[in-house]
Amino acid sequence: MKLFVAAAAAAGLLSSAPAFADADLAKAKNCLACHATDKKLVGPSYQEVAKKYAGQGDAVAKLAEKIQKGGSGVWGPVPMPPNPQVNADEAKKLASWVLSQK
Repeated sequence: MKLFVAAAAAAGLLSSAPAFADADLAKAKNCLACHATDKKLVGPSYQEVAKKYAGQGDAVAKLAEKIQKGGSGVWGPVPMPPNPQVNADEAKKLASWVLSQK
């Protein structure tokens, strides 16, 4: 059984962490103060972001950088502030999670 689970995880069929783990990270890093999965709050919904970046090979890297450094002009006049409390590994996890919200 362990071999099957390991093979399935290696093939990407199973996550090594539960799907809610990155939602918990988003909550812990205060992302949900401005974003929601399915509706615009201060910033775009995660579903809108996932749709905009779908198919872009560098989307995780782009979003991870925006999460850490902030940005403006992509989604309207309200800028996204930088998030220095999010390290590079966390930013990549959050970006991957956001892009999975279809």
